[in-house]
Amino acid sequence: MKTPSKDEIDSIEFDLLLEAINRSYGFDFKNYSKAHILRRLTYFQNWNGLQSFSQVQDLILHNKSKMKELLGELSIKVTEMFRDPAFYLVLRKRVIPLLKTYPFPKIWIAGCSTGEEVYSMAILLKEEGLLKRTQIFATDFNEKAIEIAKKGIYAIDKIKLYTVNYQKAGGKNSFTDYYHVRDNRVEINPELRQNVQFALHNLVNDNKFETAHLISCRNVLIYFNKELQNRVIDLFSDSLINGGYLVLGMKESLLFSSKAGMYKTIDADRKIFQKRLTGE
Repeated sequence: MKTPSKDEIDSIEFDLLLEAINRSYGFDFKNYSKAHILRRLTYFQNWNGLQSFSQVQDLILHNKSKMKELLGELSIKVTEMFRDPAFYLVLRKRVIPLLKTYPFPKIWIAGCSTGEEVYSMAILLKEEGLLKRTQIFATDFNEKAIEIAKKGIYAIDKIKLYTVNYQKAGGKNSFTDYYHVRDNRVEINPELRQNVQFALHNLVNDNKFETAHLISCRNVLIYFNKELQNRVIDLFSDSLINGGYLVLGMKESLLFSSKAGMYKTIDADRKIFQKRLTGE
């Protein structure tokens, strides 16, 4: 009888752990980038002083709080306000003018993490006179991240970077107009949260969240394999009105998607696409 190698055992334990997470908690990570998931699981394993993925499985199956901790590790948290300022410049000049033609635009920010992109969008809309009649839906599968996003409270040491980003993004006012400092932390002004609905939503398992005029999902698809990327693009295409806009991250593309023909490119560098009108 053949004895499995350590690599074979590790691979089996990895697959069984993902299956256990899916069957027990309903989170399917099998179509995420294996390198990303493996790196985060290994970090979680080492942080908790465990020797194998089998021990990780035993821990999260019997300890729900540890499962929430693991979800925090597996979610994508790389974000900042006005990240890639040039993107917001293009959005301001080429997308916002069309959104203004709708009486009540709807924007879906998928994979909103801790909310920095949400408030960046809200600031831009306010400066363009559009915030009060726009509904922003901000979703993520990470419950802890959503709670942080709802509060809109961030570390003060990031404010210098955010201010520079805002200025480069074509900001029309002083960035200090949009927050106040309390207890050595920065709190986003409440008016920027009034038209924002934060909600739990899993791009892997859940159906379309809301019909939207603009969908922003930046730097999320890079963590998915091709099959899951196509599935999520299908979801967005079903959710987007004809003539609406889809925004992806700079390293993401519609090129190999089955829905690529449904879109025209507005800005290739900033990955802004517009869903074609019927018959176009």
